[in-house]
Amino acid sequence: MSYQPNVSLRYLQSVGAAVLGLAALCLSLAVPACAQSVVVNAPSTDITEAKHLYLEMDLYTHPISHQLGGFQVYIPRMTYGLTKNIEVGLNVTVTNALEPKQPVEVQPNVKWRFYNNEKNGVAASGGLVYYATVAHRAGSDNFGLIYSNVSKKFKSDFGPRLTAGGYGLVGRADGNGPKGGVTLSYEQPLHPKVTWINDWFSGKNRFGYASTGLAYAPNPHTSVAVTYSFGNYGRGNNGIFAWVGYTF
Repeated sequence: MSYQPNVSLRYLQSVGAAVLGLAALCLSLAVPACAQSVVVNAPSTDITEAKHLYLEMDLYTHPISHQLGGFQVYIPRMTYGLTKNIEVGLNVTVTNALEPKQPVEVQPNVKWRFYNNEKNGVAASGGLVYYATVAHRAGSDNFGLIYSNVSKKFKSDFGPRLTAGGYGLVGRADGNGPKGGVTLSYEQPLHPKVTWINDWFSGKNRFGYASTGLAYAPNPHTSVAVTYSFGNYGRGNNGIFAWVGYTF
């Protein structure tokens, strides 16, 4: 669906037309029923259930005064299951900081889970996210993030899931850090409704964060999480990332 959260983390050019169509419609977000495009920021191999809509509201904040470098990023998100193995989505990021007129960004995205062996607990997916600044564009650029990953779920009452993959930034302006790297994530159920979630984007760029926290699913339709993200460089990039989501 990190930005840090401009992540969102959340896709394949072969269904790009469907993504753009969904984006237009939206402009006139560790449990199966609440599958998300990401673990925290790094992509997962989950897909929103076919014909279901998932809505989420995210907040990423560096909780100090704006004068000292604090900020808040508000990120409404949605994903829709087109088929059993394809989802499309849209994220919007709005930032509140000391400097007025912060960029507003839309992020249409699509994900394809091209392999899913439930018996062995192995799945693989790939996707595309397009980052487009639509307001206050000074100093911003539009670009795409492509990725692919594979996950392994270990079968037991509280078996963990490991996910590893790689990503690349297409059309990203020079001077903004590495244009590719790896993603890693680890999910550990602690209770039928609580999961410890962790992930990492490599690279000293806008995606370069390690995150850890807890996700809570009080019912099959609702997910809530609170995490903390550590920037790969600079303490000023650290912050709290929280969200609440609901599947219709």
